[in-house]
Amino acid sequence: MTTFRKNDVLADAAEPARRPMKVLVILGHPRADSLCGALADAFCEGAHAAGVQLRRLNLSALNFDPSVQTPSPNQQPLEEDLRLARESILWADHLVFVYPTWWGTVPALLKGFLDRIMAPEFAFRTCEGGIGYQGLLNGRSAQLITTMDTPPLIHRLLYREPGRNAMARATLGFCGIRPVRALAFGSVKDATTQQRQAWLVRANRQGRRLERGRITPMERLKHKAGAWLRGLRLQFYPMTWVAYTTGGLAASPSGVVFGNPIFWIGYLCLFLLEVATVLINEVVDLHTDRHNRFFSTFTGGSRVLVEGLLSLREVKVGIVAALLGFLASSVWVLSVAPAAPAVGIAVLGMLAILAIGYTAPPLRLSYRGWGEVDVAVTHSIGVLLCGHVFLGGTWSDPLPWLLSLPLLLAILPSITLSGIPDLEADAGAAKRTLAVRLGHTGALRVALVFTLLSATVAVAWQWMGLADGAFAGIAFAIVPHAALLTWLLTRHIRSEKSPGRIDGLMAASLGYVLWFGLIPLFRLAG
Repeated sequence: MTTFRKNDVLADAAEPARRPMKVLVILGHPRADSLCGALADAFCEGAHAAGVQLRRLNLSALNFDPSVQTPSPNQQPLEEDLRLARESILWADHLVFVYPTWWGTVPALLKGFLDRIMAPEFAFRTCEGGIGYQGLLNGRSAQLITTMDTPPLIHRLLYREPGRNAMARATLGFCGIRPVRALAFGSVKDATTQQRQAWLVRANRQGRRLERGRITPMERLKHKAGAWLRGLRLQFYPMTWVAYTTGGLAASPSGVVFGNPIFWIGYLCLFLLEVATVLINEVVDLHTDRHNRFFSTFTGGSRVLVEGLLSLREVKVGIVAALLGFLASSVWVLSVAPAAPAVGIAVLGMLAILAIGYTAPPLRLSYRGWGEVDVAVTHSIGVLLCGHVFLGGTWSDPLPWLLSLPLLLAILPSITLSGIPDLEADAGAAKRTLAVRLGHTGALRVALVFTLLSATVAVAWQWMGLADGAFAGIAFAIVPHAALLTWLLTRHIRSEKSPGRIDGLMAASLGYVLWFGLIPLFRLAG
């Protein structure tokens, strides 16, 4: 069995055509002459045979203090061995941790090593405002090889693998290392010599598999699928569906909407348009997203391009595919919808121009100071009128317009607030949002005005019985919600510090919008 000392590099016998994979094996057992040490040896022999570049760290041979003695690990000077270990982690494409599972988790030696080395600004970064984190070790994968006295199946079913979850999710995954696969051997205390030998063979085979790459086709597929789901930002699509469905119900007093295939063809058309719009925003806003220090679930884009989860070429292919799908479904719905084709083309064409023109040239409305109005119009009267026309209504019918006005006014606070965390980055990219033009306090005041105005209009619609009674009883929901939002906005306005991330305020504002879609939808459906 080949032995390795810390930071030894095994050169490849023959240089492959492409750059060899760089693998760092970290033995976390306090004794190198242990079963874990033998498993690490076996893995290294297999990996060396696979033609990778290999380094190995035996933590028991390193000289470092495993305890963080200062308020921040960054305040404690790194020992030379830890400095070299950091260099090896940055060097590596693939990290392999071999350790015993003790008391359900990793040994103190490995835990201390991670405490000292996985520090802020090396392994992760705290987002501005202290909310949220960004992993800095992206582009790396990892393998966990662990031994345990508990049978692995029992450990998985009864204890839910706390050590694996801590390593794979809370430590490595948190720092951007994905995927993290795990291999567990046990029960060690009951294992025969033959079983242990079989484990060594399996560890060797695991290393040899690196010849086929560090990420399996299934892992690559899962990674890409996750990146696409993140890039599509599906959390914002339900509001489009609610407004579209409300428009359809307004055109169909009998309530026969969901069983009508035209309804679903029309929604497919709008869904694909929203996909294309979101992806175009990712490409056009890449500069501002790169410099955004306050990104969150609600603002700053999906960051799939910023973090390299998808390539620019992949996103552009997605845009083309979505636009082609949108054109095909548009032809389909306009050919079967009862409305005159000219009306459908006009309504759908105007919606597409405004949606795509939010960031795309030549309109670039969000860069010219019209972004907030554009989003409010497209997500209220735009999609609502599509549903109405597709299901047989007319554009001149006052009902969709009456339904849309309170919704439009309710959308303006949330889209205005979304510019506050992005203010600094948007200003640097010459994006003319209300937050950039008015400052964060001015944007907060605009959001407050439209919160009060939207509640006033909706209550007035209820009181006058407009929109076929679609707003009946809405005051019971929106008045207390508007009061809460007003209080939150007033508190932020009076605050002297820059708000940065405003996740709570954004959630309250987006939740407020839902009342203006859901209540009319249920009233019309009933």
